[in-house]
Amino acid sequence: MKRIISVLFAAVAATMQAQVAEAPKDVNGVVDNTPDSIAKAMTARPVPGSSRVGNNPVLFLIGNSTMRTGTLGNGNNGQWGWGYYAHEYFDARKITVENQALGGMSSRTFYNKLWQPIKQAIRPGDWVIISIGHNDNGPYDSGRARASIPGTGNDTLEVTIKETGEHETVYTYGGYMRKYINDVRAQGGYPILMSLTPRNAYDDNGKIVRKQHTQWQMQVAAEEGVPFIDLNEISGKKLDAYGPWKTSYHFFLDKIHTSRFGAMMNARSAAEGLMASHNPALNPLKAMMINVSLPVYDLNRTEGKPVVFITGDSTVKNADKDEDGMWGWGAVANTVFDETKIDIVNAAMAGRSCRSYLNEGRWEKVYNSLKPGDFVLIEFGHNDIGAIDKPKYRAAIATAKDTCHVYQMKPAKEDLSKQNVIDQKLKSNTAVGSYEVVYSFGWYLKKFIQDVREKGATPILVSLTPRNEWENGKIERRNDTYGKWYREVVKETGVEFVDLHNITADFLDKKCGKKEKAMKYFNHDHTHTSLLGAKTNAKSVAQGLRANNSPLAKYLKKK
Repeated sequence: MKRIISVLFAAVAATMQAQVAEAPKDVNGVVDNTPDSIAKAMTARPVPGSSRVGNNPVLFLIGNSTMRTGTLGNGNNGQWGWGYYAHEYFDARKITVENQALGGMSSRTFYNKLWQPIKQAIRPGDWVIISIGHNDNGPYDSGRARASIPGTGNDTLEVTIKETGEHETVYTYGGYMRKYINDVRAQGGYPILMSLTPRNAYDDNGKIVRKQHTQWQMQVAAEEGVPFIDLNEISGKKLDAYGPWKTSYHFFLDKIHTSRFGAMMNARSAAEGLMASHNPALNPLKAMMINVSLPVYDLNRTEGKPVVFITGDSTVKNADKDEDGMWGWGAVANTVFDETKIDIVNAAMAGRSCRSYLNEGRWEKVYNSLKPGDFVLIEFGHNDIGAIDKPKYRAAIATAKDTCHVYQMKPAKEDLSKQNVIDQKLKSNTAVGSYEVVYSFGWYLKKFIQDVREKGATPILVSLTPRNEWENGKIERRNDTYGKWYREVVKETGVEFVDLHNITADFLDKKCGKKEKAMKYFNHDHTHTSLLGAKTNAKSVAQGLRANNSPLAKYLKKK
């Protein structure tokens, strides 16, 4: 009799399996082993609710490796999840953000293995963003056994996991979403469904593929009356505009896990989606959000009048106030540009390299401010070579080729004391001990160039100013390093190039002939220029633009 019952049960199970949809195939093409070390992962993720400050609410993030990569989620493999940056958009005095995501999880496995302690930590007034589904694929009953039944119906499937003998009821993707929603509400919290991050995959029309889970989440959200944010679409539109080259560096190592660029983009997209939502249920959460507006330059634009943005280091922008002090040529750009025809924004900052200018958000401010018809002069080099992983954390890899490497930032050799490490964290946006994917000098230039073109503006590459170093009656030329890299970038991108370095060097060779006579063009040291030197470099830029027959040349003052 037992054998008959067993056979009948197997037959019924087989019939039920035939009635539900086949589990989706794993199209991600990557293996994330985090669930194989749950114990270790549990020590890396915050204890649920531990970030709470007083009676303030907590925003819990529920997701997979696109929200929190790897076991530690610290970028040591060059990948970052957007949950790492989500807190930047919320006022920590009013609400804290807990990234409870874990790589390799599906809506099913997260609910079964990780959800309960999070659920128990939810208090009335807390918020929970549920954005999970990349791993809801593969076998139902073997291997990772993490697939949910496709769709939003009430279908279920009884399975016995082959490797463990564990019995489990599998629900649809929508069924798991409803479980999360009901649990959050039962605790007095507010659930939010958010669609998945996009993959680096294009459809037949050359657009980023939109995930089917979006429609499923949207349907459940409408049925359950909860807010829905289409992160997949918001970020997907951005990637569509970026094009393949820029999209590629928003991912790292594969086509689903994001780099720092991709993680920051997705975090911003999530915040923008929340803030743009017209669902009144989100108003209390929106009241606790910050930094959602894009950082831009406050420009009083005149119709038809372009802006020239000047980026660079201290040779472009310095103290620029004492007639006998140090000056950057960007501060005297008005001596060569006609401000009745074009506005000038000197966006340079002393001490910066391509890398640090980007990391500190300075480039983003320029990028966000650009309009079609604008121009951007890009001049870096004086601070771009040196120790990559040590203070001031600004050097790039010394080549023009597209290359990168993951580095862990170290303290200064001379002082490894605890206080010095703290001081360095306060002084730098790159914290000691953190990981960063550092790119080549040429790569950073190419990124800037592509960004400007994306906005319909015109990039112009400008070589670094010469230094007051002489040999055999000639001023120093760095044409075998920076000069070579500039020209390789120019050849690859077709960008306009003003060779300020050699134009000014030719002038100083002819005018001075030796270091002592050239000193009046410099101030304080061999790099930083005096007011006279700054004006000379500005004239060199104008000379180069005219020689190029540049579209920017028509905005120069008449000789």
